[in-house]
Amino acid sequence: MRIANTVSDSIVDGPGLRFTVFTQGCPHRCPGCHNPDTHDPAGGHEAAVEELAEKLLSNPLTDGLTLSGGEPFCQAAECARLAAIAREKGLNVWVYTGYTYERLVAGEVPGAMELLAQTDVLVDGPFVEARKSYAALFRGSTNQRLIDVPRSLAAGQVVPWERPDPLAHFVRPES
Repeated sequence: MRIANTVSDSIVDGPGLRFTVFTQGCPHRCPGCHNPDTHDPAGGHEAAVEELAEKLLSNPLTDGLTLSGGEPFCQAAECARLAAIAREKGLNVWVYTGYTYERLVAGEVPGAMELLAQTDVLVDGPFVEARKSYAALFRGSTNQRLIDVPRSLAAGQVVPWERPDPLAHFVRPES
């Protein structure tokens, strides 16, 4: 697959310690994008899915895989293969996309359902510079949604992802 870069210990591309793959090539070219070097589909370099999986699995502290961009859905089949490996090892998978969930499930993007089937959380929608927010959890702009993909596919409609309460296991049930 064609990638721009990887980050082995990201803490900003989803919860926990993440292995992030920045795919190369993006048709959206959002004004103000923080990764404009990923837009050109001929840029970056080739990396085998197996090579990326080896890097992903090399750190036992990694909580999940994040596929970002560029646009991961431009390489949906390859991204789905890598995501499947991550999920087989018990890791969660987040995918950032400039497409909306509705366009992906409508079949407008080839291979989208294959990648969605391996995705736990989808951050969807284009980056909108006028709605840029540093307070938007795991998002660049407030129009983007955090979507629980398995629950959304089962419900036939968008189900927002809810951040788990990290202290929930410390609360004792009332007697």
